[in-house]
Amino acid sequence: MKRQEILHREEPPPYTAIIHEAALRMRFGDRATVRGQLLHLNEISQLDHVTITVIPFDRGPFHTSGQGIDYFHGPVQQLDTVQLDADHGAELIDSPAQLERYRLILDQTTQAALPAADSRDFISQLAQDL
Repeated sequence: MKRQEILHREEPPPYTAIIHEAALRMRFGDRATVRGQLLHLNEISQLDHVTITVIPFDRGPFHTSGQGIDYFHGPVQQLDTVQLDADHGAELIDSPAQLERYRLILDQTTQAALPAADSRDFISQLAQDL
């Protein structure tokens, strides 16, 4: 909850999430809890500075690192950082060659994802189907 406050600041940073359908279908809690989580995603995705897109199963295989990627970037590309969650804790990556690799991975996942409006519809349908 504390981290979400960032999205409601007076001048919030842009935030983009690309979520695979498998993650949306995982159940953490009962149906009402999962439905609430999905509806919350849709609510947040309607903020001007937030983009949430979904990669559905039917998009077929695409290259990915197989783990969650947090890519932090700003106006100076040399200061970009990737954070990977590993069993031993967060791993930070900032070497130019590795950053380039993760930019390519993110470009490919972005291309595989539905547009934002279609993603909202997809999430809404999942919530209704519960």
